[in-house]
Amino acid sequence: MGGRINTIIQTCFFAISGVLPREEAIAEIKKYIKKTYGKRGDAVVQQNFDAVDSSLANLYEVKVPEKVTSTFSRTSPIPEGAPEFVKNVLSPIIANNGDSVPVSAMPNDGTFPTATSQWEKRNIALEIPAWEPNLCIQCGKCAFVCPHAVIRQKVYTPKYLAGAPASFKSLDAKFKEFPGMKYTIQVAPEDCTGCSLCVEACPAKDKSQVGRKALNMVDQVPLRFPERENWNFFLTLPEADRSVFQPSTVKNSQLLQPLFEFSGACSGCGETPYIKLASQLFGDRMIVANATGCTSIYGGNLPTTPWSKNADGRGPSWSNSLFEDNAEFGLGMRLTIDKQSEFARELLTGLAGLAGDELVKAILSADQNNDAGIKAQRERVVLLKQRLQTSSDPKAAMLLTLADFLVRKSVWIMGGDGWAYDIGYGGLDHVLASGRNVNVLVLDTEVYSNTGGQSSKSTPRAAVARFAANGKNMPKKNLGMIAMAYGYVYVAHVAMGASDQQTLRAFLEAEAYDGPSLIIAYSHCINHGIDMTKGLDQQRLAVQSGIWPLYRYNPSLVAEGRNPLIIDSKDPTVPVEEYAYNETRYRMLLQSDETRAEMLMKSAKQDVAQRWELLKQMAAIQYVTGSTEDLK
Repeated sequence: MGGRINTIIQTCFFAISGVLPREEAIAEIKKYIKKTYGKRGDAVVQQNFDAVDSSLANLYEVKVPEKVTSTFSRTSPIPEGAPEFVKNVLSPIIANNGDSVPVSAMPNDGTFPTATSQWEKRNIALEIPAWEPNLCIQCGKCAFVCPHAVIRQKVYTPKYLAGAPASFKSLDAKFKEFPGMKYTIQVAPEDCTGCSLCVEACPAKDKSQVGRKALNMVDQVPLRFPERENWNFFLTLPEADRSVFQPSTVKNSQLLQPLFEFSGACSGCGETPYIKLASQLFGDRMIVANATGCTSIYGGNLPTTPWSKNADGRGPSWSNSLFEDNAEFGLGMRLTIDKQSEFARELLTGLAGLAGDELVKAILSADQNNDAGIKAQRERVVLLKQRLQTSSDPKAAMLLTLADFLVRKSVWIMGGDGWAYDIGYGGLDHVLASGRNVNVLVLDTEVYSNTGGQSSKSTPRAAVARFAANGKNMPKKNLGMIAMAYGYVYVAHVAMGASDQQTLRAFLEAEAYDGPSLIIAYSHCINHGIDMTKGLDQQRLAVQSGIWPLYRYNPSLVAEGRNPLIIDSKDPTVPVEEYAYNETRYRMLLQSDETRAEMLMKSAKQDVAQRWELLKQMAAIQYVTGSTEDLK
């Protein structure tokens, strides 16, 4: 039943309540199951019938003892070692005792600390992945796709294995940047949701045993305590020095610490892996404007928040705004940062005698295009602050408050398709047209996921959604093509299930581009009516069918005389139906109105063909550099 219990609870209630005779009640339940779920297909109806029959077969009376006889009690909502605020405020809320928290314990200004989701050990997974080091090829794909950042990899010197738990696993690292090191993949057993996407992504197979991989799903309970100990030890291992390697490959990128972890998103969520990746690549200097929607619910819900921080205390700055103004909200952040940076540089120039000419010159001319450059600039700013603190000059005091803006900041505007394609599109278009250096990430589920599954302008033709119950009759809005029309907006169409490397490359290019960038990320969703463990397969089929072409439009290439549009996927090889009819949102129309479904699917296939041909033609255009005089 995919975690749903409504049919089961309804069956049990009517079987024992006596409201109706048992047989009559069960017959009515099955009648309405057919009526409610018939349009979703016979398989769904049969699943519900089986749930009813299985519930009756396993229904039994539980005797309530006269007194407590158990020898154990409920565990604490949070583990030992949690901060005082977590213990005193968040713990009662997690345990559903929030009414007991006095007002005096709440933050005076309404702000809550970040990095608190790590303390909420939900233990909701029946199965978790277990690592087989002898099969692992150290590709990092498992960590890359994990929606909740619960599976991670580290490289470290062998000396850190001293005192490791007996069950802690490691092997020799295979990274050219880290010779002589050890390597471990570790799972957080109490934070894992059991989605198994890591297993689906794992390419390493046991040739002697069919179906066995370097990661395999096993029962959680026997591993809970030993893996909890292993996880806690794993966290004590040092993070890799990000200034000594480039995160340009999937395996390297997953050595970076996620600063978005253990969110409350659906198990197997297709959105959160992209956010987690951004937090790994740019997190300790990210400033995020988040549109209302799923991203704000799992990103900023109480009592805990998944936005985290590193050992230096740095992490993303996050704030939520509305559907209709989030893009402008993020643009305001960018304008403010630019002005503060400009003022800081002006003050610094005027204080060269105090700060030192060499230091001022180094700060103003610093290359901050990679982590090594960012690290060096931060060290210069620390030195600058030390020199400013000895001065009584008011301008020095002013510069002290602005010095951190001499380090490059990365502004990200995030939200779903309901925001980007619909309600907030006017603002998004304005921000892209501004030419300012903002990064926009659209988590495209092709439907209003958070508010009940309403159709958006991103919903493709032939798909069923609320307000499109008879199948959407119009094609999907081509947001990427609209943005490319400006000519100076970086645009990428990505789907990590189809190409993790292309996704990584797009994130790095978008952030490096000095101007507006737009990443539209295919995000499989529970509203699609799929088995979420197969979400990555659906992403792959979407690309192979041409529904979701992979491309990058980089305006920087024009100066080199190159076409800015690069298509990263091949000609469609899979029928659109093979992709679409894996999903209930398409299949249910086939059940209720086959003629209309076939008509809309025919049009949907034409949409795919036309858009693909247009992309190919655009990618084939030859670009030249120079003035118009050179062309005569």
